Amino acid sequence: MNHNGFLNIDKPLAMTSHDVVARVRRLVGRKVKVGHAGTLDPAASGVLPVAIGHATRLIEYMAEVRKGYQGLVQLGQTTTTDDAEGEVLTTAPVPAYTPAQIETVLAALRGTIMQVPPMYSALHHEGQRLYDLARAGKVLDLPARPVEIDALSAEQVAHDQLLITVTCGKGTYIRALARDIGAALGCGAHLASLRRTFVGAFSLESAIPLADLNPEDVATHLIPARIALADWPLAQLDAEQVRRVGHGMPVDLGDLAGTYARAEDEHGALVAVLRREGDVWQPEKVLGHL
Repeated sequence: MNHNGFLNIDKPLAMTSHDVVARVRRLVGRKVKVGHAGTLDPAASGVLPVAIGHATRLIEYMAEVRKGYQGLVQLGQTTTTDDAEGEVLTTAPVPAYTPAQIETVLAALRGTIMQVPPMYSALHHEGQRLYDLARAGKVLDLPARPVEIDALSAEQVAHDQLLITVTCGKGTYIRALARDIGAALGCGAHLASLRRTFVGAFSLESAIPLADLNPEDVATHLIPARIALADWPLAQLDAEQVRRVGHGMPVDLGDLAGTYARAEDEHGALVAVLRREGDVWQPEKVLGHL
């Protein structure tokens, strides 16, 4: 059976994203291409879109989609990794913060902010992973990077715990957000747990627990590849335009806005990724009929 599309997996704790891909590959056959969109740490659970077959060619375009998270922030304690996996660095008493004090801290962390990534992360420094350097006892003065926090709210679920809800762009570390909340409050903090609630159009409400997925029902849960680009401008092509795009030729789409567009045929199948070049749209990636 040919599988082309996405599975919206609810990744369990203690598994890497690569582990999930390996499990799905065993279900669909080792000769089928499988890849994930948006790495989740083993200590995090939630939405992990897994692309199968020709849909893997869309993974690169999903880096720009917004992601949502819910995280439990433990106040009064910092760790080496900024989450519960690390060793405790400092402890401090947690004052009785008012909602207004918490909101003042959150307000400063919304929008485009400069964020210092955790030392224990998969980022590279001079050809080496930061977490490898950290495990070797090296601590670097890392530069801050711009990240986009579209929405950030918090509910105080205990005297020393905040449940934060985040919508953000690529490259954002929720662990770093928890660390910075604690620093701004003055008591220190780390991320105690994390659950991803959505990746673009893939939501937790429709995600399948990995343990519930069986070889015989993979096709039932497969989501059309076009869903990955659901937020993009839509170019509805007629048969002649589909033919032109299939041969790598540009098409005129009138006043369609944007830089990229998803091209669908008359039946709603995704046929190409288009990129604007002047007054025409050039096929950047021809996909067949996904």
